[in-house]
Amino acid sequence: RDRTLSERLGWVTEVLRIIVYALLIAVFIRTFLFQPYNIPSSSMEETLLVGDYLFVTKFSYGYSKYSLPWSLNSMSGRVWSGSPERGDVAVFRLPVRPNEDYIKRVVGLPGDRIQMIDGVLHINGEPCKLERVADFVRNSGYGYQERIPRYRETLPNGVSHFILDRDPDYPGWDNTQEFIVPAGHYFMMGDNRDQSNDSRIANSGVGFVPAENLVGRADLILFSTDGSAQTWEFWKWPAAMRYGRLVHSVD
Repeated sequence: RDRTLSERLGWVTEVLRIIVYALLIAVFIRTFLFQPYNIPSSSMEETLLVGDYLFVTKFSYGYSKYSLPWSLNSMSGRVWSGSPERGDVAVFRLPVRPNEDYIKRVVGLPGDRIQMIDGVLHINGEPCKLERVADFVRNSGYGYQERIPRYRETLPNGVSHFILDRDPDYPGWDNTQEFIVPAGHYFMMGDNRDQSNDSRIANSGVGFVPAENLVGRADLILFSTDGSAQTWEFWKWPAAMRYGRLVHSVD
């Protein structure tokens, strides 16, 4: 009987050890390598859609206190710091509410002059190239399809991506003052230009984003659902999946 009890205790101890190791590995991966993130809003359409689940690489920009679990105030600045490139899609902590994650595109680097004129992004006095392409089509949720004007925007460093711009004269969004990005900060914009609270918008809470607030770069969409199935409705999962977005790179 004693040996049987000892064997049982040994088995329980081994299981607990495996669970602890697995948790430590998961925490290490989430803290230093990859953080899962899901898209809750349409501000980055069509690059990112509501229902996309993606991986954010934590090591792309180095590490700050916001890379750590619960944003522990154990460090200031960044270590092993890497600088975002213009056109990166980045996750960051909102400066006015650091417990909130936002995801936008980096369009302005420290020292840049940024301005929107008639819906065209100007960087350091030069307009970014815009090419009109086929409309973006999405289901409205009310039984009809909505068509939104879509453009290919090319940034000065050659990075090209799609943007949506329903109204190129949207007040306060498509015509702005000129912003000068301070040292150690970045200017962020959503690809869905008329539905994105970002660095352009007064009182948006975004403003110029400090380098310390960067969490990581969005690199890979793992999978995507259209929202037609709840988590527990497993029999609806196949119909809800957007198969064209499985293991899809973020451009």
